[in-house]
Order: sequence, then C-alpha cells, then structure tokens
Amino acid sequence: MKTIASICARGGSVGVPGKNIRNLHGKPLIAHTIEQALSVRAIDAVYVSTDSPEIAEVARQCGARVPFLRPAELATSNAAKVPVIQHLCDWVVQNDGEFDRIVDLDPTSPLRTVDDIEACLALLDADTDAVITAFESEKNPYFNMVEHKPDGNIGLVCQPAGMVVARQQAPHVYSMNASIYVWHRRTLSKGLWNGRLKLHVMSRERSIDIDSPLDFAIVEMLMGKAKEAE
Repeated sequence: MKTIASICARGGSVGVPGKNIRNLHGKPLIAHTIEQALSVRAIDAVYVSTDSPEIAEVARQCGARVPFLRPAELATSNAAKVPVIQHLCDWVVQNDGEFDRIVDLDPTSPLRTVDDIEACLALLDADTDAVITAFESEKNPYFNMVEHKPDGNIGLVCQPAGMVVARQQAPHVYSMNASIYVWHRRTLSKGLWNGRLKLHVMSRERSIDIDSPLDFAIVEMLMGKAKEAE
C-alpha cells in the first residue's frame, strides 16, 4: 500500500506573517512537520503544496518534494483545503504514479507526534472514508454553549434529552484541531462530511494550531519544557 503525505503551506498569513518559515526552536516551523512525516515508515513520499518560493526552498532543504507553486486561485485566504489537496494528488498521479492513501499534516500544528500520525493511518480501514483529529472540548453545546434562536431568545445550541447539571453529564463533544487528516485516494473526493469518519483524540496540549503570536509563544514554551524534560 502506497501512502503519501501532503503539507499545505500558504505564503500569506495575517495573524503571524511568514509563520510557516519562522524559526521555532532552531528550525523553520514547517520543518517540524516535514521531519515528522519523514519519520513515519508507512509514508512513502512527502509533498508540500505552496504558493511561496521561500517556503518551497525551505521545504526542499528539509527533504520534502515541492513539484510546483500552487495556482493563485488555490492560495487565497478563502480557498478550501480539500481542493488544494486534490490538486496535489492529481499531479502526483499524473507524474509519480498511483497511490492508495493520503495523509495531510498542517504545518501550524507541530506538537502532534509520530504516534498520532501512525494511529490515524491505522484507523483508516476499508469501511472508513476519512480520519480526523480533535481534542475533548472544554465547552459543550448540550451544557454551556448558547446561540440566538429563531424567536430571538437565547438557548443551548443542542437541547439534551434530559436534565444536565454538569458538563460531565452531557454527551462528549470534540473540537477539531485540523492537525491530521487521512483519506483513501478513492474517498478524497467525498471531502469530510459525505462519508464515514473516524476520530483520533489528541490531548489539548498537542492540539494547538498556530494562528496568532500568542499561539506561537505557547508552542515555543511547550516545546521548551518538553526538551528540558528529555
């Protein structure tokens, strides 16, 4: 079974300019994810899709393949991710041959582990279309998340079947962390919500997605503590 990894790294970033190649503990941010992908024995090739020549050069130096610069229409802040991955997969099939699985790793989530990636790959069986990652949410729509209702009132997002007086009594809900996605090549066209999904639950600490200077500082701190512990 042939498996490829995709890493989608757009050049433009409003929250943290240049974040994908910003230094994080001695190496560019994207390098952490490339190294993780290259460490997974089941992954046969690692590809980076980017519109940035600077990111492309760094990615190549780290051992990833960057066969093209992403078209402008797929590099806007509003561009959906699945079409970007599909664009890369189409290139791979046409130029490097067929493959069976695609695992997408977000470069702004460097605290995932190789074990997380391998666990997601293991969850993708013949009856599953995609695997996603998330952490147990600290807010719960059955208990302490509210919304405006059509009548103008405020109420719980989801009405529980019975009385819930503590979050622990409510159904478990999870916040997607966008860290890892896995598809069969044949099921990628379904996207995320048109097939059968499985969930790999990660800790809150490993689920930070860098979207602001504060996120970057927290990741730096957590990585520093992990190095000290080693």
